[in-house]
Amino acid sequence: MNKYFYDLHVHSCLSPCADNDMTPANIAGMASICGLNIVALTDHNSVKNCRAFFTAAKKHGLIPVAGIEMTTAEEVHIVALFPTLEAAEAFDAEYQKYRVLYKNRTEIFGDQLIVDENDDIVGVEENLLINASTLSIPESTSLAEKYGAAVFPAHIDRDENGVIAVLGGLPDTPVFNTVELRDGTKREEYIEKHGLDQKLILTDSDAHRLWEINEAENFVMLRDEPYSSALVREELIRLIKGK
Repeated sequence: MNKYFYDLHVHSCLSPCADNDMTPANIAGMASICGLNIVALTDHNSVKNCRAFFTAAKKHGLIPVAGIEMTTAEEVHIVALFPTLEAAEAFDAEYQKYRVLYKNRTEIFGDQLIVDENDDIVGVEENLLINASTLSIPESTSLAEKYGAAVFPAHIDRDENGVIAVLGGLPDTPVFNTVELRDGTKREEYIEKHGLDQKLILTDSDAHRLWEINEAENFVMLRDEPYSSALVREELIRLIKGK
């Protein structure tokens, strides 16, 4: 078992609310400077920049995780992390069927840039990525788990799109083993107030700007022998699932 410093909720320039300089290479470089070991790219309702992020992360010695921040029909944000890039892309191909398509207005919401491993723009997502899908929390979770994902409610300490603010608490189904805080100082408060003493609590940045990426403060202990990045990812997924 070894200690791995993480940030498992980071947005790239594909997310309209993120800065355009949140490119895969810039994210990987900043994460390396911050001393992180594992970083997940979790754009809103799309994984289209994950492949470029994998290449950039490996250049910096980081373990990349392909993820997504889904917006459910209830307007709750749910993060899904996948054991492989291929699983994430296969999920994404199916998930796109459940998006409600509205043309993005860049003057209001911002650009949605798809880039390659050199941070060159290779495309633009034309339809807004931050609006709700047609899938409920159970449906979103079930679809992601079909592709091997570990799923958890995002930033439960936020009023906007946090499951506690929207629903008043965690849902009875699905049962989440893990929850995410944006502000780690609220950990004890939320454990006591919402009965989270049996949950794995992650503290992620939800970074939309480079300087928001976490420093090397939060960590998980993972088995990693015989070492491979694939094994570390698998162990991370297993930990979040509670298996």
